[in-house]
Amino acid sequence: MKVLIILGHPRADSYCAALADRYIQGARDAGAQVHYIRLMDLDFERDVLTPKPEAQHLEPDVLRAQEWIRWADHLVFVFPTWWGGVPALLKGFLDRTLTPGFAFREIQADSFLRMLKPRTAQVITTMDTPRLIDRLINGSPIRRSFVNATLKFCGISPVRTLYLSPVKHVSTERREHWLDRVYREGLTLKHGVCSPVERCWRSAVPWIKAIRLQFYPMTFFAYAAGSFAASRLTGLRDAWLFVLGYLLLFIMEVIVVFNNEYHDQKTDRLNRNFSAFSGGSRVLVDGEINERNMIRVTRVLIAVLVLLCFAVAIQSANHWLVTFGLAGGVFALGISYTAPPARLSYRGWGEGVVAFTHSFAVILCGFVFQGGSITNVTPWQIGLPLFLSIMPAIIMAGIPDYLADKRVGKRTLAVRLGKRNASYFASLFVLLAPLAAYRMDDLLAGPQLFQDWFIMLVVHGCLVLILLWRFARREDKPKRIDVLLILSLLYIMWYAILPFFKYV
Repeated sequence: MKVLIILGHPRADSYCAALADRYIQGARDAGAQVHYIRLMDLDFERDVLTPKPEAQHLEPDVLRAQEWIRWADHLVFVFPTWWGGVPALLKGFLDRTLTPGFAFREIQADSFLRMLKPRTAQVITTMDTPRLIDRLINGSPIRRSFVNATLKFCGISPVRTLYLSPVKHVSTERREHWLDRVYREGLTLKHGVCSPVERCWRSAVPWIKAIRLQFYPMTFFAYAAGSFAASRLTGLRDAWLFVLGYLLLFIMEVIVVFNNEYHDQKTDRLNRNFSAFSGGSRVLVDGEINERNMIRVTRVLIAVLVLLCFAVAIQSANHWLVTFGLAGGVFALGISYTAPPARLSYRGWGEGVVAFTHSFAVILCGFVFQGGSITNVTPWQIGLPLFLSIMPAIIMAGIPDYLADKRVGKRTLAVRLGKRNASYFASLFVLLAPLAAYRMDDLLAGPQLFQDWFIMLVVHGCLVLILLWRFARREDKPKRIDVLLILSLLYIMWYAILPFFKYV
């Protein structure tokens, strides 16, 4: 391990300097490569004198410090806490070295590339304020400003903190005890900074991000509504089959999402208006997962999916070919969203595919898996309002991606119709969804799915319509429409959750 120790105290004869020396001794005894920077020895302008920090001339000592930071795997900061913060010397060092383009890069207003990943850090600070008072009364300012807003913002994580307080009137024996403790901190580098659990979590986070769990609740409620509707008709409710069926759909959706990530890399690289609701997870673009690993995991998931398809098909009350064929057809349609040769999202059919698979197809799977007939009209009736409610969100999700999609030839409805006409087209589906729900309540032989909450559907729909029309009429259309997308996604949930609770 390559360790960089940075002493932030302005005096060479300070207790913090003794702590740094002792940590160095422990780190070297652990077998680490160590480099030591004493900030009081550096010659640099501490103040940022230009409008942009990166535009200011970087002195040789600052450039060398940046090179050492690049070299290091683990950063150790030793300093006193003065007035709840770091000393002016250390603050000036941070202002001059952790500049845009070196420590981070702004991609858009609320998204940054954290360029110091995957480094870790240790903070050792002395202070006169008792730790309990610092935490409860002062709000632990070093953790909030230095650890969270500075180090973690630049991608340095995890950050270990060691507070030594109160230091002013402490005994000599206590000071020696702290020196020994700091030595042991350095010695722990022999086993690495991260625990096995932390290493597993750090490896898992990009995959969790890639899965995009925020979109899965809708699938669950739609699938469950179809399953419970079939149970009402057949009188059977197989809990184990229900779990297997949802696991099948979950893995299916994960594979489709990974497939989209892989085939949409060109547009994702160009996209500067992405959010949690559009533009993909960006794990491939940002290098959090490499293509080879994603392909390998996808292949394993496909093998698991095939086994689950057989398990569900065998256990279902329907003929196994019907169940297996339905699951296979839904998967083929979902994967063709971006996968060649179909690449339906590049031919103008992407929004319809997403809406169909997440409404009719999912509900029908739940219905058929539990023994319902594939020719029964019930799942189609339940799915129609859901299909109509999904279309506005999917259409408008193409607005932030508009420029990137247009450049790579991805013919979303936003690209084909233009932003204004796409907004009006989305409005049509917002209007049709509650009308279809009202009509379904008249046609369904089962429970009235939407009647009790119909007024809420209308109110929510009107709010979405107002935002859509405002957006359509604006000449300077915003590049991000997060509020509109959130309300559109929540609008979908009415049409998935209400049937779920009525049939459950």
